[in-house]
Amino acid sequence: MNYKIVNQLNEKQIYELVELYKNEFWSKDRTYQRVVKMLEASDLIIAFVSDEEELIGFCRLLTDFVYRGTLYDVIIKPEYRKMDFGAKLLDAVINHPQLQEVENISLYCLPEMIRFYERWGFIHDVDGIKLMRRYHPLSAE
Repeated sequence: MNYKIVNQLNEKQIYELVELYKNEFWSKDRTYQRVVKMLEASDLIIAFVSDEEELIGFCRLLTDFVYRGTLYDVIIKPEYRKMDFGAKLLDAVINHPQLQEVENISLYCLPEMIRFYERWGFIHDVDGIKLMRRYHPLSAE
């Protein structure tokens, strides 16, 4: 299957991304307007699109391009899962020229995904460091 890597989504692809988010427990409440704002504030977008410009996979990073980067929203369209696109997407992240000098790249993942990410050198026991979070629910739009 042919695909290409893009670093920006067109309007149709943003709508497709919103639809992908609606099928995941961690992103089901995302709206088009907020996703547009999120994309504008992301430092790096890596997405796969088909020859017909259909969105296949997506992820984004927030980074200073030196010390830290955080990978978010790794997602593959359901009909393309089990076709190795998740691995190809992570390869594109790890080998991205702008990320070669970043000292630490982190991500959030479910326990069942740990083995998948370990293939690229991610570790889950980070010297006892614990994730802390302040939750602030979004107001209704």
